[in-house]
Amino acid sequence: MFSGIIEQIGNVKKLENLGDKRLIIQTFFLKKNLKIGSSVCCNGVCLTVNKMKKNKNTLDLSFDVSKETINCTNFGNLKVGSLINLEKSLRVGDEISGHFVFGHIDTVATLRSMEKVGKSYVLEFSLPKGIKKLVTKKGSIAINGISLTVNKKTKDSFYVNIVEYTWKHTNLKQIDIGNIVNIEVDMLARYVTNSKK
Repeated sequence: MFSGIIEQIGNVKKLENLGDKRLIIQTFFLKKNLKIGSSVCCNGVCLTVNKMKKNKNTLDLSFDVSKETINCTNFGNLKVGSLINLEKSLRVGDEISGHFVFGHIDTVATLRSMEKVGKSYVLEFSLPKGIKKLVTKKGSIAINGISLTVNKKTKDSFYVNIVEYTWKHTNLKQIDIGNIVNIEVDMLARYVTNSKK
């Protein structure tokens, strides 16, 4: 489980095709804070560390990514040099600054527009049919693993505001119109909606 507060941005160092894909990400995590089998949220996807390699100032983390995960996320668009939002899993007693993020992607959405307002950015994303009932104004949503609040919802779009700090410290700073992001809806919204059925 995660909080949606990005700890750092990693760099895709290598992609290997092994039936599934092996993803190697260069990070600045400390080796003492992770172990083989640790869960790390990568662009909102919960992945398991299967190998670590300590370099001088960085730590390479290796993950196996299934075809199912590639098909359901924006991982199919990754290439060497792509930036990845990273967060280690929560521990008992950790502060929850965002909202509970499980690392299970519901769908992907496309960036439709981007407007700078002061030092912030207002981003408009497509609203996929499967999550329309689960996205609400002022509700939480995770985009590429980032805990955000929905500012506005229309028939086929939703909007979020990205403050300067989040813009600078996540991979949203490299986003372009037409790019695809990973979406996880708020679990509370899912439970409330399902309880009404």
